[in-house]
Amino acid sequence: MADLQALTGAIERGDRKTAAEVTRAAIDEGMDPATVLAAMTEAMDIVGARFQRNEIYVPEMLISARAMKESVAILEPLLVDSGIRPQFTAVIGTVKGDLHDIGKNLVAMMWKGANIEVIDLGANVAPEDFVAKAREHDAKLVGVSALLTTTMVGMKDVVDGIRAAGLTDCRVIVGGAPVTAEFASQIGADGYAPDAATAVEAAKRLAGIA
Repeated sequence: MADLQALTGAIERGDRKTAAEVTRAAIDEGMDPATVLAAMTEAMDIVGARFQRNEIYVPEMLISARAMKESVAILEPLLVDSGIRPQFTAVIGTVKGDLHDIGKNLVAMMWKGANIEVIDLGANVAPEDFVAKAREHDAKLVGVSALLTTTMVGMKDVVDGIRAAGLTDCRVIVGGAPVTAEFASQIGADGYAPDAATAVEAAKRLAGIA
């Protein structure tokens, strides 16, 4: 029988080869896709907790997240066939004028690992594009990232755009190196995350499922 503890451990270590092999073995054995997904999610929960305790850093998180991403891609067709859907949809992007995306990519991968559907708009995203995609996908959450102090002011335009569009069920969370909780409050954002691990907890809380 496929060893789900080995799957959890492989994702923790960022061992993509082993993670993929165990995922395929679990599928071949007809294991419940939800059970396999739970083992993957457990791994990212552990990784996030270790990051918050400063036991690992961003490179290790990225390696684990990539292993998770590959395994989820293998499992995804079965999840769809089984009627298992993401808990909610989130739109994410780096604010207009800012081309940095490493932090944003890490948050996106962590969200996907937490069974959140992620619409990744990339970098240099205009406020109206955040609004349009949030409406198109009925997103419960919009994540806005910035690395430059000169671009973080544009986050307010995204918040204002979501509000003006009447997307009352959509929450906005912001983050990035220069962003603080105080700044998030000043621009009217619903939430703030200082790192990718915290972003998972904050996303679920804002969506009302934590």
